[in-house]
Amino acid sequence: MPNDILIRKRWPAMLLACWAGIAACAPPPANRSGEDAMTLQRERLVEDLRAQGIRDARVLEAMRATPRERFVPPDGVAAAYGDHPLPIGHGQTISQPYIVARMTELLDPQPGDRVLEIGTGSGYQAAVLAPLVARVYTIEIVPPLAERSRALLRTLGLDNVEVRTGDGYAGWPEAAPFDAIVVTAAPERVPQALVDQLAPGGRMVIPVGPQRAVQSLTVIEKSASGEVSERRVAAVRFVPMTGGESERP
Repeated sequence: MPNDILIRKRWPAMLLACWAGIAACAPPPANRSGEDAMTLQRERLVEDLRAQGIRDARVLEAMRATPRERFVPPDGVAAAYGDHPLPIGHGQTISQPYIVARMTELLDPQPGDRVLEIGTGSGYQAAVLAPLVARVYTIEIVPPLAERSRALLRTLGLDNVEVRTGDGYAGWPEAAPFDAIVVTAAPERVPQALVDQLAPGGRMVIPVGPQRAVQSLTVIEKSASGEVSERRVAAVRFVPMTGGESERP
C-alpha cells in the first residue's frame, strides 16, 4: 500500500490476466535464464541492503528468498529490484526494498510472533514477514489489492498469512493481541485501536505525520506492565492511511 521513500517487457498474457484479477495466479512458466537473472538481482539487493546498514541475518535472508518481481505489475518487472517504490495501481505502490527491510528489522520479528500488518498493498511486506514469524494478519482497504494479494500469497505457499479487506484503523480485534504491528501507510496520529491491540512487550513500527509531507518513522513499544513509549527513527514519506474518520484530529 505505501508510496514511500526513505529520506537520506512484458509478461505472458496469462500473468497479465492474473495481475488484473481475472485469472488464477499460477507460477510463471519455467524460464531458467530469467529465474537466474532474478536470483542474481536478489543477491545484489541483499548486498546493497547490507551496505546500507541492515544487519539482521534473518531479515536479509527473507529479502533474498522473496521474489519481489512477483509483486509488481508486468511493466514493472525490469525495475523490481531498484531501491525505490513502484506503482501497483489504485494510487498505491510497493515500498522500496530498503524501507521494507528497515521496518522489518525495527519490528524485530521472532519465530513465535503473531504480527498485524496494516496496508497489505502488493503483499510484499507480508511475504517478507511470513518466514520470520508464526502468523501474519494483514488488512487492505482497497478490495482489488486485497484480492490480488490474497491469491498471490496463496500461490506462493505462504499459508501462515491471512488477508482481510477492511479499515486498518480498527485493527483486527478478534485476533488481538499482537506481538508486533507494522503499518505501511501514514496516519496523522497513531490509531488508539492499534496501541490497544499491541501485546505487553510488543512493538509497533509506523510512519506518523501529515499527508503529502515528511513523516516520522516511529517505533512504539509497550512494556510488560502496559506502559507505552515511542521513538522516532527516520524521516520518511508514505501515502496517507485511509479510513478511520473517527480517528482523525
